[in-house]
Amino acid sequence: METPSSCAILAAGFFLLLHVSMAASNPTQDTFFLQCLSNHSQYSSPPISAVTYFPNNPLYTSILQSYIRNLRFITPTTPKPLFIVTPTHVSHIQASIFCSKIHALQVRIRSGGHDYDGLSYVSQVPFIIVDMFSLRSISVNVEDESAWVESGATLGEVYYRVAEQSKIHGFPAGVCPTVGVGGHLSGAGYGNMMRKYGLSVDNILDAQIVDVNGRLLDRESMGEDLFWAIRGGGGASFGVIVSWKIKLVPVPEIVTVFRVERTLEQGATDIVHQWQYVADTIHEDLFIRVVVMQSNKKGHQTVKAKFVALFLGNAEKLHALMDESLPQLGLKHEDYIEMSWIESVLYWSNYPIGTSTDVLLERQPSSEKFLKKKSDYIQEPMSKSGLEELWKKMMELRKPVLTFNPYGGKMREISELETPFPHRAGNVYKIQYSVNWKEEGVEAADKNLDLIRRLYEFMTPYVSKSPRCSYLNYRDVDLGTNGNGNASYSEASVWGTKYFKGNFDRLVQVKTAVDPGNFFSYEQSIPSLTAWEGKMAE
Repeated sequence: METPSSCAILAAGFFLLLHVSMAASNPTQDTFFLQCLSNHSQYSSPPISAVTYFPNNPLYTSILQSYIRNLRFITPTTPKPLFIVTPTHVSHIQASIFCSKIHALQVRIRSGGHDYDGLSYVSQVPFIIVDMFSLRSISVNVEDESAWVESGATLGEVYYRVAEQSKIHGFPAGVCPTVGVGGHLSGAGYGNMMRKYGLSVDNILDAQIVDVNGRLLDRESMGEDLFWAIRGGGGASFGVIVSWKIKLVPVPEIVTVFRVERTLEQGATDIVHQWQYVADTIHEDLFIRVVVMQSNKKGHQTVKAKFVALFLGNAEKLHALMDESLPQLGLKHEDYIEMSWIESVLYWSNYPIGTSTDVLLERQPSSEKFLKKKSDYIQEPMSKSGLEELWKKMMELRKPVLTFNPYGGKMREISELETPFPHRAGNVYKIQYSVNWKEEGVEAADKNLDLIRRLYEFMTPYVSKSPRCSYLNYRDVDLGTNGNGNASYSEASVWGTKYFKGNFDRLVQVKTAVDPGNFFSYEQSIPSLTAWEGKMAE
């Protein structure tokens, strides 16, 4: 370990070297960093030098880009990290924290790279990436219905390993199999079993985190406040979460799915209107998502609504339930498809029926795109006239897509104070706004960003108010940022209350206690009152 005097010398030398661009290769600087990392990492198999990549390393670019899921952040002008560490051992994480503190570098923590606004791998100040993809072991214990999962695992890998051990267990999390566990769980995590079992974070038993002092803590040693904060408050504000102990949930051997589309001419307005009144009150075993988009049918512009469902039961029961609750959808016997729960994971990921579950082990999506997402909460069903105005707006804008995810069930039963995620009772459904494009360049980006922002603005009268709420895992820097990470409580509360409502205050208290110097900071990190007060005193 380095002495305080050597640390001071290293820090002074570092700032002399920072006249180079952030990702430019500088042999002296690289050696400088690597020596620090080696001094602070006592684990030698492999040594940290073998999992650290500087810009002059032939693998640097491929490792950087392999977990970038939004092409907006892969341009030549996108800021690049000074180096990337892909830890295989906790000591590699600890060394990365120590040396980043010494050299005043920001640490960006990436598990699957699905942060919609790229905050897990881009910064405007000198930074490094701790990329967790090598820490992805999964240990399933069917007897006590739990599993330890490292943060670099993907949801698809979790589902695969659970199903490998049991046909009657699952885990309530997202429907995109390439999403990383670390970000998904620390941001709350939801999927198509949320009405039955709640969020992913409602089913977490324990966790391991490396804190700002390099200590490896579990639930008992971190304390209940920090354990509360990392279950939906965004783990990257508090430390590097290494692994999670999740609670497996029972699933029947046979589940039922359906996917049908209806256009305006086929009565989509009436069906969506009625869906709003039953989606959150229907049996908790049933989750019906609605995806709404502009469509052209034989040169005729319309809007189509796609209804996608998972029912934790057989087709006969679902048929009776749908006939009673949403007969307007007009489902036929052949629309209902019975399968195993793990097969339903593939179905919801749009794989053809019969696809091998081995595809869940593929960590890369089939394609990447330029994208922007936003979110809202509906607390009172929209009127038919309101829906008709929405359809007109979508036909005008053409590209943005809306996804409606129903609440109710278990989500209504859990207190909004139970975890940092506060959007529980009182919400009928959540909206995800999405726009994707393939054209490169600033002009195309600005055009598409304008489209989604105009649709978001149009929805203002219909959505939650004071605050207008959003979902943390649908990252949206349009809501506000901390600049480069240093913000006052009032500045951060602009976006913080949208994600967390009243829980934002408790998150700030936890942050101030566990990371008073605000080392773990980024554009939407929880602020430390101590760090802000110190900044003002300067």
